[in-house]
Amino acid sequence: LCNCSSVGSAGCDRATGQCRCLAGYAGPRCHGCARGFFPEQGGQRCRPCGCSPAGATSDQCDHSGKCQCKVGVTDLKCDRCSEGYYRFNETTCEPCQCNNHSQTCDNSTGTCLDCQGNTEGKHCELCKEGFYRSTPPAHGCQHCPCSTVASTGTCHIEPGETVPRCDKCTPGYTGLNCNQCDKGYYNSDSICVRCKCNGNVDPALSPSVCQPDSGECIGCLYHTTGFHCELCEEGYSRDLEGTNCTRKEATLGPEPTEFTTSAPNATKATSFFTAVLNSTLSPTTLQTIFPISSSDNSTSAFADVSWTQFNIIILTVIIIVVVLLMGFVGAVYMYREYQNRKLNAPFWTIELKEDNISFSSYHDSIPNADVSGLLEDDGNEVAPNGQLTLTTPMHNYKA
Repeated sequence: LCNCSSVGSAGCDRATGQCRCLAGYAGPRCHGCARGFFPEQGGQRCRPCGCSPAGATSDQCDHSGKCQCKVGVTDLKCDRCSEGYYRFNETTCEPCQCNNHSQTCDNSTGTCLDCQGNTEGKHCELCKEGFYRSTPPAHGCQHCPCSTVASTGTCHIEPGETVPRCDKCTPGYTGLNCNQCDKGYYNSDSICVRCKCNGNVDPALSPSVCQPDSGECIGCLYHTTGFHCELCEEGYSRDLEGTNCTRKEATLGPEPTEFTTSAPNATKATSFFTAVLNSTLSPTTLQTIFPISSSDNSTSAFADVSWTQFNIIILTVIIIVVVLLMGFVGAVYMYREYQNRKLNAPFWTIELKEDNISFSSYHDSIPNADVSGLLEDDGNEVAPNGQLTLTTPMHNYKA
């Protein structure tokens, strides 16, 4: 009798007594598994190993169905690359190329995962933004010495150099590390601020425009001066538009603005005194006091005198004029008072006649004067001998 396995055989050859085994079964009675198959646990059936031809060393597997994998290949059927490997082609798994900055990569594409040391890229071959690759022996990614305020924050190393250079500086900053103020800017609390010179500085003549530490303007033009070139030079004043500094001229006019100035010492009283001067002195008189040369190359006497001294002179002249006017008015008043008192003093005229004496007084300056108290009828009597007796409480007079 053949005694063949009822599961693994397809029958028995009566002539030879050999069992005809099904696929995956082997042995005289077809009760074992053939090569590339393994027995099903808890049963008598044989299952194919299914080992990957590219990842397994053979098509044989153990009783649990695990295949024998190549280096860098893993899993039950050897169809997946091990950690740190990726499938480079259809025959083998290659190690991840991560420049020692990562241990894992995508097992299909080989892209490195979790790059370390401030690196990035498919193979961790690049430095992250804001870092640069230092020169050997360190050859790592170091932080760029570039401020994100003064630059983009990124840097690089030029060929032949050993120190990094910032890629692009913010406007107003310059230098390898963008840590210096550019021309036309100055340092204000570690921040570069544009120079404020009111457009009165030419960068071609003064490239720095202003002092890099204080911001004081350098080389003020157009007759300007001051910390920010905001004032006019001595002898110059703002025009009516307030834009240009023009030479001050002593001209006759009703507007006191011709003599006003933007100097801090000027006051409203200056404008008043200047208006008085304009209204009282003629151009010829002004030219006599302050001669002005017609030549553009010569300095006039009016420009040589400071504005403060000029105001003092004007004030002194006005005070003298006022004092003289007050003295004149006082003298006239006193003279008129004297004349009034002389005219108001009454006087008497005595006219003697043979039979009587008449009195007349001149008091035209006092039309309503009462002279009754001066000549009393009761106190004045004519004596029998024709004499007039003037009697007062204290004295008796005879005429």
